[in-house]
Amino acid sequence: MKYIDLFAGIGGFHLGMEQAGHECVGWVEWDKFARKSYQAIFETKGVWNASDIRTVRSTEIPRADCWCFGFPCQDISVAGKQGGFTSGRRSSLFFTVTELLREIEEKDRPSYLLIENVKNLLSINGGWDFAKLQVELDEIGYNVEWDVLDSAEVVPQHRERIFIVGHLRGRRTRKVFPIVKCHKEINQRPDTTNTLTTRYGEAQGAGSYIAESKPTQVKQIGNISMSSSFGGNPQVGRVYGINGISPTLSTMQGGSQEPKVLVNFRVRKLSPRECWRLQGFPDWAFDRAKNAGLSDSQLYKQAGNSVTVPIIKAIAEIMKLLEADK
Repeated sequence: MKYIDLFAGIGGFHLGMEQAGHECVGWVEWDKFARKSYQAIFETKGVWNASDIRTVRSTEIPRADCWCFGFPCQDISVAGKQGGFTSGRRSSLFFTVTELLREIEEKDRPSYLLIENVKNLLSINGGWDFAKLQVELDEIGYNVEWDVLDSAEVVPQHRERIFIVGHLRGRRTRKVFPIVKCHKEINQRPDTTNTLTTRYGEAQGAGSYIAESKPTQVKQIGNISMSSSFGGNPQVGRVYGINGISPTLSTMQGGSQEPKVLVNFRVRKLSPRECWRLQGFPDWAFDRAKNAGLSDSQLYKQAGNSVTVPIIKAIAEIMKLLEADK
């Protein structure tokens, strides 16, 4: 499939979709440092792009089978102000995207929408914001399905995110969720509210590619938040054992918050490379961004803002197989 990468960041959607065999025909990203990383990692010459979704015209967007986007979550995240759609300016960019879709003739709209955001989207403002999202997508012709997936199933960090797939009514699209493994859906683990599972030989024709694994639980072994260097913030000061998995990477609205680990009885923070690895980026991608002149501060921030690549690949692989099985 051909896809558009909106709010592209450093290309987590791009890499996961590309690994599953899909083709990027356009991307949009406003942050100049993220754009620098994106262009260093991917071959973007000749590919349509824009820097600000608010100035994009629907007529200039290339036709695509899927639009991918994780719209800004600062107004929805539990770490943010939680203004939601009502008072949050950044998260309202979701409606900027849907307005573009409204302006496109139905025959030219993408068959799929692949949307990612923080799990809090389900409950903020008593669930009314998520209801508004569904109503908005319904009005422009999309049926939706969703699931909360945990990155801990494919990389060593807990990172629960909601993934929404929109299906344009009238097209022969088929459901992606739930993703299952070994002919059955995996039960919830006691240490998380949801889990990523992979479809394996299901009736819909998809196959699995993620190796079965049993990641260990998060093991917090201490907290150094009372240190003046951490400003008394307990989230920043948490320390985890190296034989467990890390907590979710977070940028804390633009700052950097790197998980810390205890190695040989000494506390150290994860390196930018390790944070990129936790998001499923290969070292060659990190090296290209680093060699493009990005600072460690920006590299930390970019890792925290990205989607987890193997999860995108899992979803994209299923979408490809379902399309081939029509």
